[in-house]
Amino acid sequence: MSALVANLLDMARIQSGEVKLDLQWQAFEEVVGSAIRISAPQLKEHQVQTQLANDLPLVNFDAVLIERVLCNLLENAAKYTPEGSRITLSVNLLESNLQVMVYDNGPGLPAGKEEAIFEKFTRGERESSKPGVGLGLAICRAIVEAHHGHIRAAKSPDGGAGILFTLPLGLPPQMPDFEMMNAMHTELAVTPHVERQEEQ
Repeated sequence: MSALVANLLDMARIQSGEVKLDLQWQAFEEVVGSAIRISAPQLKEHQVQTQLANDLPLVNFDAVLIERVLCNLLENAAKYTPEGSRITLSVNLLESNLQVMVYDNGPGLPAGKEEAIFEKFTRGERESSKPGVGLGLAICRAIVEAHHGHIRAAKSPDGGAGILFTLPLGLPPQMPDFEMMNAMHTELAVTPHVERQEEQ
């Protein structure tokens, strides 16, 4: 019951705009690593692999909320696949977006439920004995859309279920040119100091 209430409050805050995103330009690889560590107890009976594109740029996102999205997707994949199944988290660049996908080689989504699973209190299995209240994917959608991204069910390359979301890349701020700054500092250091004498 406490989990249900907490999730409902989170949904209400996000959808009402009360949640202020702590947007920062940061490396997406770091939030991937932290999400896998947090979800380790749920993933321990599964094979987990990551596929990250080389030279991913900095992305402007709220690390705490996107970490929650990744944890929800990873734990959902573990919940609805048999022990020993493979779960993959891939991150790629697609035009002006960062594309993130969590997919598995399990039984896949029920036919016709690709959109319904993102509704509140909808679960991947009818009358499932697995714990949960059917709010995980609804919260994921609210968080991703608050970042001006999109989320949807997608065909898994491994034949199971897949969830894909995107985040806009935007233009990261330009980093200072440290070589130029060092050169300027050196030039100032060697320039003799000339005192101005007042005329008598």
